[in-house]
Amino acid sequence: MSTELVPEIAKTRRFRFNWVDGFLWFIRVAAIITITVGIIGSIQKFGAGEGPSAVAWRDLIISSISTGAMYGLIALGYSMVYGVLGFINFAHGEVFMSGTMVGLISATILFRSGFWDSSPFISIFVVLIVAMITSTLVAIVIERVAYRPLRGAPRLIPLITSIGVSFFVQYAFAGLFGVAIRNYPPAPPQLAQTISIFGLPISGTRALVIAVAVLSMIGLWYFVTKTKTGSAMRAVAEDKEIAGLMGIDVDKTIVTTFAVGGAMAGVAGLMWALLFRGVDFLTGFLPGIKAFTAAVLGGIGNLPGAMLGGVMLGLFEGVGPLLVLDGLGIPGVSQLKDAVAFAALVLVLIFRPTGLLGERLGSEDRV
Repeated sequence: MSTELVPEIAKTRRFRFNWVDGFLWFIRVAAIITITVGIIGSIQKFGAGEGPSAVAWRDLIISSISTGAMYGLIALGYSMVYGVLGFINFAHGEVFMSGTMVGLISATILFRSGFWDSSPFISIFVVLIVAMITSTLVAIVIERVAYRPLRGAPRLIPLITSIGVSFFVQYAFAGLFGVAIRNYPPAPPQLAQTISIFGLPISGTRALVIAVAVLSMIGLWYFVTKTKTGSAMRAVAEDKEIAGLMGIDVDKTIVTTFAVGGAMAGVAGLMWALLFRGVDFLTGFLPGIKAFTAAVLGGIGNLPGAMLGGVMLGLFEGVGPLLVLDGLGIPGVSQLKDAVAFAALVLVLIFRPTGLLGERLGSEDRV
């Protein structure tokens, strides 16, 4: 008798109405209709000769990709720490900021000596090393002082601690450097020029940012998948206790994870300085939040997903307002890029809750 009832019960449950699912489907359908209408409206305006030109669209897409690549570099640190420790390090934006602020000192010295313009690539490499070392050291100190004593605590405690650490680092740098916005030297003439890549004109600065992001991602992929230290990191991310029983130094591996994430944040710090120049003690706040958004968008704990999420987020906030909102007739769309970026995150998670490439969780995080 039980064998006859089970299919009947399953069939009843399958067609039972759920208000939450119904609301989510309503949001999905409404989003698809709104986006479609907006895109059609933008295409019609473009065909009528209104709005941005084809050249402006091209430049906007390139700019969005370069900005998104920078978000992806920062997002790598979020995903790496989450993959190993299972919590979000909200102080990672300040790790990024520390590299930009200290790198400013070396950049200013090189600029005043004339070396910045005479040997631009060597100068940028020097500033890159300074920014990476600074961000790496700050990340290691944060892990050792703030997070290691809380290793066995409930996850909410280190999460709250990370917010406190974020404010502490912000105002420590405000005390050291002041609260005024400071500007990096102008891009050297060799980078200020427009170059052609496969017939596509792109500014030297943005080409450098995209190239550095791609090389950094390749280098990180090789480090994590092909080296002994990377294998230890993946083992600790999977199960810390079993990794310790296999002879892996868990504490050392966690420090290495923070160090590598900090180095990537240092690279992103210099890229930010080359793109936008102005930096202050709050420089890491909004890019840090957006990088966290990119990590969730791509799939938290997924390194390729973090980079993909960063590029997609850059496209959402750069192209989205003009592509969708302008076609809907909404005024002042250029001021709504942050709203569009976070709305895009919500919509992606409604359609795919695990992110674009899916989450990668250790055994402790799986349910």
